[in-house]
Amino acid sequence: MTQPNIIFILIDDLGWTDLACCGSPFYETPNLDRLRAQGMQFSDGYAACPVCSPTRVSVQTGRYPARVGVTNYIAGSARGAVIEPDYVKHLPHEEHTIAQALGDAGYQTWHVGKWHMGGEEYWPEHHGYEVNVGGCDMGMPRYGYFSPWGNPRLEDGPQGEYLTDRLTDEAIGLVAHADDRPFFLHMAYYTVHVPIQAKPEHVTRFEAKAADLGLNEIEPFRLGERFPCEHKRDRRVTRRLLQSDPSYAAMVWSMDENIGRLLAAVEEAGRAENTVVFFTSDNGGLATAEGAPTCNAPLSEGKGWMYEGGTREPLLISWPGVTEPGSTCDAPVTSTDFYPTFLEMAEADPMPARSDGEVQPCDGVSLAPLLRGAESLGREAIFWHYPHYGNQGGAPGCSVRAGDHKLIEFFEDGHVELYNLREDIGEEHDLAEDDPDRAEHLHGLLREWREDVGAKLPTPNPDWEG
Repeated sequence: MTQPNIIFILIDDLGWTDLACCGSPFYETPNLDRLRAQGMQFSDGYAACPVCSPTRVSVQTGRYPARVGVTNYIAGSARGAVIEPDYVKHLPHEEHTIAQALGDAGYQTWHVGKWHMGGEEYWPEHHGYEVNVGGCDMGMPRYGYFSPWGNPRLEDGPQGEYLTDRLTDEAIGLVAHADDRPFFLHMAYYTVHVPIQAKPEHVTRFEAKAADLGLNEIEPFRLGERFPCEHKRDRRVTRRLLQSDPSYAAMVWSMDENIGRLLAAVEEAGRAENTVVFFTSDNGGLATAEGAPTCNAPLSEGKGWMYEGGTREPLLISWPGVTEPGSTCDAPVTSTDFYPTFLEMAEADPMPARSDGEVQPCDGVSLAPLLRGAESLGREAIFWHYPHYGNQGGAPGCSVRAGDHKLIEFFEDGHVELYNLREDIGEEHDLAEDDPDRAEHLHGLLREWREDVGAKLPTPNPDWEG
């Protein structure tokens, strides 16, 4: 079998229902809808963390962020009723990244876009990527989406050039000038992260659409409780109730438009039939703070929260000749799974050696069986650990999903919540008291997992006055 090219498209802060094919009633994504029709849509795809850097680390290593030690966005810090533990603020060199593993297997390795996994000595070129375009320590465009961007790994374009367009141009150039080796493209757009900035002509279009649908006459926000962290205690969580922001819709449109351009370039290069395409996001949509530009309903909350809106993501995979076009999979999968999936597709060593010579254990499980038609991966559970206060109103916690059930432990007071996600996707009915045996079993799995990965826990804040 010929090793396939692999394109992994990672969007920043895109919510589970932010694509038309995933249920958005307002945003338009014709190119991604087409990709969905060509491959498999995962209804229960997850990011390993409700914020960006840890999920990105999980993609690069196939390991849970808690095991690597990168448990927060770099370099976030906050405290409230508890004090967060220390965490690693870079992708350690000891980790054998997917770029290094695929490079060993004969691949060209390219990174384009956001990195946000440490200072200059930890940028992509120091983790196995032959090419790095735009990847640095920045978590968002320094000066916005219109040039100049102030990115040390991307030369400024003409005044006003749109960043999403430029990154796509760079990726298209790599595809057009690729050599005969298979390629791995880590296409990590900065969009749709704040600042919410879009091309004026697209904003105007979606303003008109919002007016036609009457969305501009509906109050989009509901004011909630005060933030639980010290640095935002004077503010209140502001939840968006529906998708209606024309600027955000325009950003989604440009994202989709550019993915269409990239895939067309792969077709033009004659590589489409041997190119696997992945599409997903690093955490849930921004729905409760910082302008709350999107809504993740029917999921609860969004970025920075332990609820489904914080971690459940759109996930599309097209593997020509393997995945059944238009198929759907409801097996729970998570971002640690991409690493072993890439390696199996590339017929590479599934357990590559680290720089110290030791075999690197992988927490993920290859998705290849699911892509070939299997109904499950046979594992008992997947896990999350976020012992931090983010900027969106969520509180420190950890969680486990086994089958249809999910248990969340909140570190401020130690209470747990249990939900049946198949029957209650919005996490509205806590079953912890009604089903104590299941709650205790899942809590036991969670505690055992935390010990196994060496997860660090927050400590009580003696100065907290509530």
